[in-house]
Amino acid sequence: MASEKKVLLAAPRGYCAGVDRAILTVEKSLDLYGAPLYVRKEIVHNRHVVQSLEDRGVIFVDELDVVPEGSTVVFSAHGVAPSVHEEAAQRSLKTIDATCPLVTKVHAEARRFSNDGLDIILIGHEGHEEVEGTMGEAPKSITLVQNPEEARNLEVENPDKLIWLSQTTLSVDETIQTVNVLKERFPEMASPPSDDICYATQNRQTAVKVMAPNCELVIVVGSGNSSNSVRLVEVALDAGAQASYRVDSFRELQSEWVEGVSTIGVTSGASVPELLVQEVIEWLAEQGFNDCEEVITTEETLMFALPPELRRDIKAATSQ
Repeated sequence: MASEKKVLLAAPRGYCAGVDRAILTVEKSLDLYGAPLYVRKEIVHNRHVVQSLEDRGVIFVDELDVVPEGSTVVFSAHGVAPSVHEEAAQRSLKTIDATCPLVTKVHAEARRFSNDGLDIILIGHEGHEEVEGTMGEAPKSITLVQNPEEARNLEVENPDKLIWLSQTTLSVDETIQTVNVLKERFPEMASPPSDDICYATQNRQTAVKVMAPNCELVIVVGSGNSSNSVRLVEVALDAGAQASYRVDSFRELQSEWVEGVSTIGVTSGASVPELLVQEVIEWLAEQGFNDCEEVITTEETLMFALPPELRRDIKAATSQ
């Protein structure tokens, strides 16, 4: 008798509070200011979200120099360096800052520690927008380290005046490995007062760790430039899944992946709409995986208010 085909659906998954806030910020800005509305970089790292907003009149730009003077521009959830705020002011741009409050916290830590005379080791991925924004807060004080190997080869001038920070969307386990190497080499290095890796990143990784040992295959829904989505694949494999693949949508699924498989885990990165997950579930049902069981490891209730400048303008518009 063939074994029963089952889907385990990780919870929590999908949108975190920061992503929810960022997307809502763009939608409310469109309603209030009209199109075209400019957004610097992708508002969140998800192809589906970006495309749907483009269809509504949002223009995504890499840099501000292509934005017409006097226009309205939204800064993405990943944050920007102070130099970007300065450039916006010089070009008379109206700015709405959708930076995730958890990223803003890391920016504030970078400024504070730099002002205290500390050298900062930032654990993160080179080229990621969040990393570029954080390093821009104190460029002379921050050194980027991407992994344990780089930590082993790092040379510093003041080993007794060090503190580490991290990108918010990293793998918890990999970050700990890097921190442990740094602490072995620089015993006097201080740690931030609270963990920088965001609650949603940790919660999604924990859910996958619980689910993966019971799965032959784990499917992660998320875009390739989404750091937290890419990490979920690594976490699934490390936790015992025999295979794991990241897909943007059900259209990238391959029938050969599920041949001979009885239990498939499904999760999604923190910038992924639930619609895309449900389409994956429907595709798997067509392959005979009709039994779907949710694996709940925690409940998320955190919500962030819209950016204050947007709330102010909405209030002014409704009071007229």
